[in-house]
Amino acid sequence: MVYINQQYFKASLLQKKNWHDYIESDNPVAAALLSKMGYSLDERVEVKKEFLRMITKMQLNPAKERLIYGFFDSYLKLNEKEEEKLREEIEKMDDGGKVMELTISYEEKGKQIGRQEGKKEGKQEVAIEMLKKGFSIEVVADVTHIGKEEIEKIEKTL
Repeated sequence: MVYINQQYFKASLLQKKNWHDYIESDNPVAAALLSKMGYSLDERVEVKKEFLRMITKMQLNPAKERLIYGFFDSYLKLNEKEEEKLREEIEKMDDGGKVMELTISYEEKGKQIGRQEGKKEGKQEVAIEMLKKGFSIEVVADVTHIGKEEIEKIEKTL
């Protein structure tokens, strides 16, 4: 219970911080924490735009960039309308090309992960149907290219 209260306390302290005070920082952690600071609903697009500008300017290595971007994005997700507004705002920026490159690379990565997950789910659905129809584990594994151990796990859930 104490841990939960400490986490709430820390989160509420961050929400009291004004995100504008940190946008000139070259600290990646400060950039990531913008997503947890106090901002209005109307400022969401601006917060993400400034975050993207910050991490573009920092020129982080790809691993750090993914970590920081992932943290930020887990707390501040824009809807489609906001994403469109963000794209328009980025186009107006002096360094908009670099920032747009960054956003496009993460969109593409997300699509790629989604396709991979979709393929995996599709294979599992086929495996389930084949097992229901009485196909052997070996045949199901051969057709779906799923490991025999995974097929056995799926079979146990039926």
